[in-house]
Amino acid sequence: MANPASKPIPEGMHTLTPHIVCEGAAQAIDFYKKAFNAEELARLPGPNGKIMHAAIRIGDSVMMLMDDFPEWGSLGPKALKGTPVTLHLYVNDVDAAMKQAVAAGAQVTMPVADMFWGDRYGQVVDPCGHRWSIATHKFDLTPAEVQENMAKMGPMEGCGDQAKKPA
Repeated sequence: MANPASKPIPEGMHTLTPHIVCEGAAQAIDFYKKAFNAEELARLPGPNGKIMHAAIRIGDSVMMLMDDFPEWGSLGPKALKGTPVTLHLYVNDVDAAMKQAVAAGAQVTMPVADMFWGDRYGQVVDPCGHRWSIATHKFDLTPAEVQENMAKMGPMEGCGDQAKKPA
């Protein structure tokens, strides 16, 4: 018989935990191990060799994932032709982390650069189609300093302009 939970939030978990769908969850786990030094915590096999549930730890955070099951309405970014979600990862050395992710098979969608909000930051898309932003925090800035730095950039070409939305 199961024991009642001793804590409403399990040990090692945070109140918000990403749970993603991947076309090829086993390959995604392998990628995350190579790209982000993930540690596999759990894997629950399902029908037809698919993964019903898995958990990995990247840094101090857990991420859950599973294979796609279109018959249950569970679709990944490839079936959806993209994702509106970005998973954000803080690291000690963003340049090294981006190189590691690319070596593991990620595609750079935004090269690493120093950003107006105080992070050195870049973005990749993993082989499953999930978008990741990777950053190292460099400067603690006040909201006024962030606003001032953003204004120095000049017009953000196409930002918010529906006429310049990619097809």
